[in-house]
Amino acid sequence: MNSKLTMMTTTMNKAYDSFAAVYDQLMDDVDYDRWALYYRDLLLDGQDVKPSDLGRVVECACGTGNLTVRLARMGFKMLGVDSSGQMLRVAEEKMRSFGVDCPLIAQDMRKLQVPGRNAAVLCTCDGLNYLREPEDVRHFFAAAARVLRPGGLLCLDLSTRYKLETVIGNAFLGEERPGMAYLWQNTYHAETQSVRMDITFFVQEQDGRYRRFREEHRLRAYEPDMLAEMLQAAGFEQIEFFGGMRMERPKPMDERIHLRARLRRP
Repeated sequence: MNSKLTMMTTTMNKAYDSFAAVYDQLMDDVDYDRWALYYRDLLLDGQDVKPSDLGRVVECACGTGNLTVRLARMGFKMLGVDSSGQMLRVAEEKMRSFGVDCPLIAQDMRKLQVPGRNAAVLCTCDGLNYLREPEDVRHFFAAAARVLRPGGLLCLDLSTRYKLETVIGNAFLGEERPGMAYLWQNTYHAETQSVRMDITFFVQEQDGRYRRFREEHRLRAYEPDMLAEMLQAAGFEQIEFFGGMRMERPKPMDERIHLRARLRRP
């Protein structure tokens, strides 16, 4: 993935309402088809079952639904969750164009509450990196455990410390596209292993004038050992980490890792 665009992920605040309409344009070089196929493999976990037989899959931080619609078309019973109502409205329109239908809920994933006991919970596209404090991660893992059935899966991906510190930390980016431009300054904070992103957007309105708005986002890295400890405390076992879109352990220079854990059975 293009390193500048992987930062455009679903955040836990309402800021995404300001540019939900241009989000997909900024992410147009991301191979969502390949990403969805990888999550399919994580979810099925080698089982010889149809996606429709797995049970419901709750995708947290689903944003505009780029993965949600693709997994739904594969046959998974999806439920999308995001804190931004505007992002969900874009996702709803996308579902109509893809010919799929699944419920969408505006909700903070740290307080996740959905009906029943579900087969899996996903948190895709760096959603976990947007949780600023370890306590927020603990709340999310505990909430995921509450809505999963025994043996259910938690699958997610996140950007690594290597990426935040070395690839995108302290970088300046700028780009002009038809109808839109942005100026983007990153600042890396070693003490918290986090990046603060200050972004100024210029988006063309229907009358030809450009609307300017500013965003501030933060991504925080979490080491696998810390995540494994939190997951165990929340009741998960069989915790596995994979290098970006590979079924093998992460390498030191991987920019993204995937995680799969199973809720402990009684």
